[in-house]
Amino acid sequence: MLTKESLQFLDDLRTNNNREWFQDNKKRYEIFKKDYHQLVSDFLDAMKPLDPALEMLEVKNCTFRINRDIRFSKDKSPYKSHLGVWLSSGAKGLNRAGYYVHIEKGASFIAGGFYSPEADDLKKIRKEIAFFYDDLEAILNEPGFKKEFGDFNRDERSMLKNPPRGYEKDHPAIEFLKLKSFETVQKFDISEVTKKDFVAKMSQKLILLKPLNEFMNRALETEEF
Repeated sequence: MLTKESLQFLDDLRTNNNREWFQDNKKRYEIFKKDYHQLVSDFLDAMKPLDPALEMLEVKNCTFRINRDIRFSKDKSPYKSHLGVWLSSGAKGLNRAGYYVHIEKGASFIAGGFYSPEADDLKKIRKEIAFFYDDLEAILNEPGFKKEFGDFNRDERSMLKNPPRGYEKDHPAIEFLKLKSFETVQKFDISEVTKKDFVAKMSQKLILLKPLNEFMNRALETEEF
């Protein structure tokens, strides 16, 4: 869990997102950072026994810098007023499916799967779906998964209007093949974060995404023939 003081720091940063305020509150940030890293450590302790693929991860592999990349953004706010925890078996430089925890006032959620894969990875995932869509359907229809996550996110930004090149519109998995992103999400209230059972509760939900992550990673690791 995070402390109320850490959540207050993020809230204050949201309304004072400038370098001068940040420098004046550097001690608060250092306390927040320590709290953040402890949260990540707690998630690793909870998730590693459930998914051995995460065994080699350390805290430093699962955190994000508080500085925003503003080079191509209209929003020039220099700092993030949220935090994320990313647990993935992908080696450095390799994108892989994984588990994500996002903590932000009014917009907290847990998620899993593969968010916006690059073109080559997207091609591999679609190929896996085309041949093994029955495996994917079984994963999404598992009662625990269905209850907690329902389905993939299917907003306009994550789907093609027409079938992707090379696939017919009557392919039995066409609604999966039209996806450009393969993540599933469950929102939660930020008040959950300060509860003692937060990590345990969220870990039991996240592990339901393990078969989905394995399906996605299988697609990316399969040798081309």
